[in-house]
Amino acid sequence: MQKDEYSEPSTISTPPLPTFPLAISHVFCIFATSKPTTVMTLEKTLATALQKALQDLYQLTIDADEKLIQPTRKEFQGDRTIVVFPYVKIARKAPDMVANEIGTQLQKELDIIDSFNVVKGYLNISIREAFWGEYLQSNFQNTQYGIFPTIQEAPVLIEYSSPNTNKPLHLGHVRNNLLGHSVSKIAMACGHPVVQVNLVNDRGIHICKSMVAWLRYGNGETPETNGVKGDHLVGNYYVAFDKHYKEEQQELIAQGRTKEEAEQKAPIMLEAREMLRKWEAGDPTVRNLWQQMNNWVYGGFDQTYNRLGIHFDKVYHESETYLLGKALVEEGLNKGVFYKHEDGSVRVNLEAEGLDEKVLLRKDGTSVYITQDIGTAQLRYEEFHPQQMIYVVGNEQNYHFDVLKLILGKKLEKPFGDSIRHLSYGMVELPNGKMKSREGTVVDADDLMDAMYDEAKASTEALGKFQFTPEEADKLYEMVGLGALKYFILKVDPTKNMLFNPEESIDFNGNTAPFIQYTHARICSLLRKADEQQLAWNSKMAAIPALNDEERELIKTLYQYPSTVLVAGDNYSPAVIANYIYDLAKQFNHFYQETPVMKETDEQKRLLRLQIARLTAITIHNGMDLLGINVPERM
Repeated sequence: MQKDEYSEPSTISTPPLPTFPLAISHVFCIFATSKPTTVMTLEKTLATALQKALQDLYQLTIDADEKLIQPTRKEFQGDRTIVVFPYVKIARKAPDMVANEIGTQLQKELDIIDSFNVVKGYLNISIREAFWGEYLQSNFQNTQYGIFPTIQEAPVLIEYSSPNTNKPLHLGHVRNNLLGHSVSKIAMACGHPVVQVNLVNDRGIHICKSMVAWLRYGNGETPETNGVKGDHLVGNYYVAFDKHYKEEQQELIAQGRTKEEAEQKAPIMLEAREMLRKWEAGDPTVRNLWQQMNNWVYGGFDQTYNRLGIHFDKVYHESETYLLGKALVEEGLNKGVFYKHEDGSVRVNLEAEGLDEKVLLRKDGTSVYITQDIGTAQLRYEEFHPQQMIYVVGNEQNYHFDVLKLILGKKLEKPFGDSIRHLSYGMVELPNGKMKSREGTVVDADDLMDAMYDEAKASTEALGKFQFTPEEADKLYEMVGLGALKYFILKVDPTKNMLFNPEESIDFNGNTAPFIQYTHARICSLLRKADEQQLAWNSKMAAIPALNDEERELIKTLYQYPSTVLVAGDNYSPAVIANYIYDLAKQFNHFYQETPVMKETDEQKRLLRLQIARLTAITIHNGMDLLGINVPERM
């Protein structure tokens, strides 16, 4: 499979450091010169000052933990809150007295604190308005907002997609691809070098099933002769195999065989097993057919990946790595950490680790899934020396990765064993239940994208403000349709199962991509009008007018975006970004309805609000980009 032409830079460029007045620059510089987790946020600044205050007041030593500082609840006055109860016993004073003493000390230490109040042992701190105004001024032109400089360190290697070459990509693969791609983009935004890899499962009994069915029933059919995408064509024969396999089982059962015997002795299954043995023996006829049918599938995969906006830095194939895995199994056998079972298979006993026995090589010497995963991990370590290897795979494989990590780390004592992390995600279900590939009851990824395009077309035209050329309309439908699909999937916590509802995903008024995309287009329209009226909004203001509540709250939300990116990176969760962007879009629409922008008569206030709108648009654009979603400038 060839790397596609998706035009995305492999690294994130480092934006220039913003400059601030000296009195407050140490507080909210959003770009770090080292790891982004060391960035000096408002929370970090307050935590550091709290650490000093507790030492000065009560000779109490604590870590300067940002988690000690929380946003103030909306029903109370203030921006950040410190809970003082943990320090009451040491201070030997009432909670309110301790809170007042700490608040007084912090206000002496930090000129960004305007005031504080105490409510039953909770210290609520109000930040000076100048802080928020200067923050906006320093960032509203920053198109790299929320993107941290790349750290010079070993890369994070992220494996996702991992399709089989016996069927097209379906809805379950879509969640895998979107999650892996988004997690990769978020990690890069956090400053980590990332290598995105794909492991194609191109060998094994499941591949042979499609091959046997094509030989039996294909009559020489090819993608060119019938105009079907190659992955769809091969998938049809995988379904055909299952159909005929079941028929042959029923015939054997009717002849008096047991169900288990019928499953083992069905002629079509015996053919598939024989084909697998011939493949591993290098039979040229079998290998040529295998290569031909795999190439059909690769061509189809590439079309689907390109449409989804997915790309990989490296594509591995199981057929190229399983022999290395077999060699490592032999190494473990020689060391005595694996053993040969009486049936001839090679196994590892993990009962002491709370698991069970795991087959590493079948009794006929053929490999299993974990064999090639062992070899592939070794190969990747030799090629990239990654600090971490993240596998984006569904939660039905939790046991598999527990075993893989134990084998590589504890049994084979590989230096990269502990670097393996399984990013386990829940299944995607439909209103009518689970999907089954071999029975042909899957939602095909290509059909799904076509359906989302049609939904987007109908919904967009229903808005009644449609003035586009056919080419512009086609691009917009694709952007809205794919955006709806991606957002609906990524807004759900990866660990949870989800129910996919296409109609709900395209709603322009809900927690959806179309709602966010429309908000971005509305802001772009607003800024175009400002440019048409030649308003000088795109330069810093000499004096910042007083902020009203709507302005201040929106700037506070925008301030949270860089730290939200870091939280999403720490938790490998695009859902953190998705739900932040939705809340931001919702808040901006409320701001826009309640606060006049172009109709504001005070020129300075009008410019300020345009700058708030600009930073909101940048944040929506950058956040949605981390989800792999494009946002239009017109809708």
